[in-house]
Amino acid sequence: MSDATVTPQHHAATPAAPPERMRLHVVLPSESGAMAAGELAGLAREAEELGYAGVWLPDHLLPPGPYGKPPEGYGGVYEALTTLGYLAAVTEHVMLGTSVLVAPLREPLLLARQSATLARLSGGRFVLGVGVGWQPYEFAAAGIGFGDRGARTDRALRLVRRLHTGAGGPYDDGEVAFDGRAVFEPLPQEPVPFLIGGNSDAALRRAAEFGGHWQAVGLTPREFAERAAVLDRRAAERGTRVVAGARIGWDGPDRSLPDVTAEVAAWEAAGAADLGVWFGPVDGGFADRMRALAEGTGVAGGHVSH
Repeated sequence: MSDATVTPQHHAATPAAPPERMRLHVVLPSESGAMAAGELAGLAREAEELGYAGVWLPDHLLPPGPYGKPPEGYGGVYEALTTLGYLAAVTEHVMLGTSVLVAPLREPLLLARQSATLARLSGGRFVLGVGVGWQPYEFAAAGIGFGDRGARTDRALRLVRRLHTGAGGPYDDGEVAFDGRAVFEPLPQEPVPFLIGGNSDAALRRAAEFGGHWQAVGLTPREFAERAAVLDRRAAERGTRVVAGARIGWDGPDRSLPDVTAEVAAWEAAGAADLGVWFGPVDGGFADRMRALAEGTGVAGGHVSH
């Protein structure tokens, strides 16, 4: 019997998958009461066809001034949750979300039902984006204290998450209370993910507690990267995962397509996983700019490609 010579087998290492590119979203125009609902639906469908990752709606309950172009005007003519139910029926793939809902102005049990229903209607595409609000007038009109809006938001999110995971009573958070007879339906297949809007320490703490998504507004890419690093540390301490993103605007001819595509690239370089873009008033070239940015960034399947 002769000795066999065994030749070692060398296999080429499997190359690592390239990092996933940033997702690009559309913040739909909801600043004009004269805009037909069909026009909003058409923009949502076109955003989906162009390859954007998601469509989002703002929220204001009763602003002390006209709806219109910020900062002078307010967004949210069409009530966001109702409208997203409509948009769920005319789209197939895009993410649907609020950017952002003023959570402390909403009754939390109803918010849990509405968000669970939207998850079912959309096939799991709904993301509940929330903020604490900043306009005292709306809180006074609703008879809700402005000073405890952060605590109200936390309680609402904890209740929504509890009900979406199938947990029932007894429950008492000091504002909402029910016993073991309580029945919550419909249960979403997965708890509706949260998006926390805002740049404050409280917003980062909230995002780290609940996980999901964080959306910065009004920061530069460099400032975003600094805040995102803080968020990463806080999420690691809690054992949660938070996807960081931002929201910007391109609302007029004073900026060129190369300018905006360069800004998009800067956000990706800063580490943003998602970027929502508001393209201005519906009658001021919104659709044209939405199409131009889709072409300029090569967006496909939700992600930029160049």
